[in-house]
Amino acid sequence: MTLHRYRAIDQQGRLVRGNIDAAGPVELEARLARRGLELIDSQPVWFARFALSHTAPPRRELIQFCFHLEQLLDAGIPMLDGLQDLRDATRHPRMREIVTTLREDIENGVPLSVAAEAHPQAFDAIACSLLHAGEQTGELAPMLRQLAETLIREDELSAHARKLAIYPAIVLSVLVTAVVIALTFVVPELAQLFRSTGQSLPLQTQLLIDASNGLREYGLLSMPVLAALCAAVALATQRSDAFAQRIDHIRLQLPIIGPIAHKIAIARITRLFSMLYRSGITVLDALRNTEHMTRNRVVRNSLKLASVRIGSGSSISAAFDESGIFPSLVIRMLRVGEQTGALDDALDKVVYFYERDVRESIERLQASAEPALTLALGLVMLWIIFAVLGPIYDILTQLPV
Repeated sequence: MTLHRYRAIDQQGRLVRGNIDAAGPVELEARLARRGLELIDSQPVWFARFALSHTAPPRRELIQFCFHLEQLLDAGIPMLDGLQDLRDATRHPRMREIVTTLREDIENGVPLSVAAEAHPQAFDAIACSLLHAGEQTGELAPMLRQLAETLIREDELSAHARKLAIYPAIVLSVLVTAVVIALTFVVPELAQLFRSTGQSLPLQTQLLIDASNGLREYGLLSMPVLAALCAAVALATQRSDAFAQRIDHIRLQLPIIGPIAHKIAIARITRLFSMLYRSGITVLDALRNTEHMTRNRVVRNSLKLASVRIGSGSSISAAFDESGIFPSLVIRMLRVGEQTGALDDALDKVVYFYERDVRESIERLQASAEPALTLALGLVMLWIIFAVLGPIYDILTQLPV
């Protein structure tokens, strides 16, 4: 398949431009004809193929797609007509292209779940598994509703994580900018004044001048060194699974941030596993799909170990307990769910607890981080002010009256 940029005329005689995947000119013309467009000319766009195919539509677009398609199917509207309406109503170009391709594939006899697999940036393994389960059970509309609810909760969880990082990033940016400006422009002028007086400088002032000299001499050199170090770490993470797993382990062990990241991972795993299990997907398939959605390699390897244990005949609670990453609360609830035959309800309770715990933990951290960072900013600026004003005060006191 090659990406083509085309110009065409619609049924009202209006000029339409766009991009579309096609194996050749014949297929391109056929795809445009099915959209009610008559091809004028086209050309392959080789350089944009990778960029377009790897661009994920916003999560909000996916939520609206699942919600509206569920409503249309629940109202008895055929799938092709529903996708046609969604394509006409979608304004996002990438999402419109995905909906168009889905409709064409379904029109050619491909199931929705299989057509969705061709767009992994939009429909991950979890979404495709839910769509497949809905097609098998004849309950595609409820599965779409469940998928939309999952995307909403994922979006809320991501929003909480972003909220945690925004304020510290702003304060640290202001702090670093103020210090760099002071050390680069203000302190050198004052250092020249202090040297002209010949007086001895306090320790804090001398440290400030040394820091200014170091920044001016090695500041530009440190930027490429830092960039090279980051690139080396990224490359080592891609090349060495052991190194990447060590980095992920360190992330989970970080003070303050590590426990919250662990809770977010547990909340995401239990929610996805509960949703897949409730949809009728087997335990092993649900774990494999959940494993692919986990970015942290420590958590991913623990899920792999749990899958192997369950495949060997262990219970779910025992396998999760041996994995070493799930807290005792999760293990206890799983054990109760297995004993009562209501594993999905037990998982839902774990999901509720951890999602609420994540929200409360982030809110508490925000409430304590804001004054702490503000205090740190004030202390740094206060140290610079005293380091500068101390020698100036000494100079003023020595002037003849």
